[in-house]
Amino acid sequence: MNRKLLWKLCLLTTAGIVALFYLINSLTIRTEEQMSLLETSHREELKQWGKDAEMYFLTGNKAELEQWLYMLQKRENTWATVTQYEVTHIAGERGNEHRYIGYNLGRDVDWKVHLYFADNPVMEIPFETERTSLLILLPDRMRPGSYWQTTRLALQILLPMGILAFISLMLYRHIMNPLRKLEQATREFSRGNFDVRVHRQLGNRNDEISELAKTFDQMATRIGEQIVNQRQLIADLSHELRTPLTRLDIAIEGAGNRYSSDRNIQRIQRESSHIRHLVEDTLTLAWLDNEQPAMGNEDLDLVDLIDVIVEDARFEFPNRTICTHLPDSAEIRQSNHQAVGQALENILRNAMRYTPKGQAVHVLLEQTAENKVIIDIEDSGPGVPEDLLGSIFKPFFRADQSRTSKSKNFGLGLALARRQLKSVGATVEASNRPAGGLCMRVTLPSQFSGCLEPA
Repeated sequence: MNRKLLWKLCLLTTAGIVALFYLINSLTIRTEEQMSLLETSHREELKQWGKDAEMYFLTGNKAELEQWLYMLQKRENTWATVTQYEVTHIAGERGNEHRYIGYNLGRDVDWKVHLYFADNPVMEIPFETERTSLLILLPDRMRPGSYWQTTRLALQILLPMGILAFISLMLYRHIMNPLRKLEQATREFSRGNFDVRVHRQLGNRNDEISELAKTFDQMATRIGEQIVNQRQLIADLSHELRTPLTRLDIAIEGAGNRYSSDRNIQRIQRESSHIRHLVEDTLTLAWLDNEQPAMGNEDLDLVDLIDVIVEDARFEFPNRTICTHLPDSAEIRQSNHQAVGQALENILRNAMRYTPKGQAVHVLLEQTAENKVIIDIEDSGPGVPEDLLGSIFKPFFRADQSRTSKSKNFGLGLALARRQLKSVGATVEASNRPAGGLCMRVTLPSQFSGCLEPA
């Protein structure tokens, strides 16, 4: 395997993290610089104070200047002063004195103010005419960077979290989108759509996931062909058996009319009937497995349906007792009379066969608060080993040769019943009764939506 996905994720992750650190650092520095500068309106206001102080200074009226400074300090809750200065040469070469004019005693209004200092800086607004400046402690309302701590928190914590969450989302989508398509294809395949393929849905993608899609497509092709061929073989075989069985029935009927008392003829008639039932059940099971129909198109009353099935079973097994515990009615919607009836009939007949003569089979119906109907069919037979309870619904399953030797359905009855019930959204489960015997529990929805889970 070329591990292209690994290298792609490594490249994206490392490049993304490095770019994230660089972005955060650059953005933090730039934001700090911008927030360190005084607002334009405050700069203009400080410069205007300098012009006002210079005006009072040039008039020579010191009292008015003092009064103006007093009012300014009181209004802004700060201190301010007008100061003259002079550069005195002590040693070294003379010259460049003009470079020392202004910017000596405080900060210029265009300079940055350090955001981490606790005290406000002294601002200097130099006069134009003399070596004199207005010095003022920057008022609190003009101090820049009021929201710097919050901004820094957002830049260094919230922003990285957001960017990493976005990168994680992109990586998640990059990985999960093809996996979802694979999951959807698997679900469709399990529902019987053997033509579904995944690799062509991924476009030009070429990594480990695309290799997985190719493997899935190969598996789907192979298994799909095997299943279709197997089901077609069963269906063809069942259809081909109908013609000789029909001829056999005609021949047996003719012989039976002539030799009605012959036990061998009676045995042949019985076995021929068994084979015909087997063929019909095989055709039905093959059709249900191939088409997987949702047959919820009728409304019916389960109590009426069970009454008819019980009466038929009593006629067929006169030496067993059937005890029913049914409400007055149990209506279900969007179901199928034939599918439910045949399934319950197969289950009840199975219970009657394995119940000894003179014993009873109990049929109980209960409606639950979850809009479901539960039907329990309990026999008095030998039961089934616990580890085989889930296997008795498999076609032609033999739990006990002595038990199944009397069976007339050749092991298809319960398998067909489960598949018929599934077509109307119902389920059937088997469990051993504490008092002995087998309990078959059928759970039907009061209203079937028509949506089936994969087999």
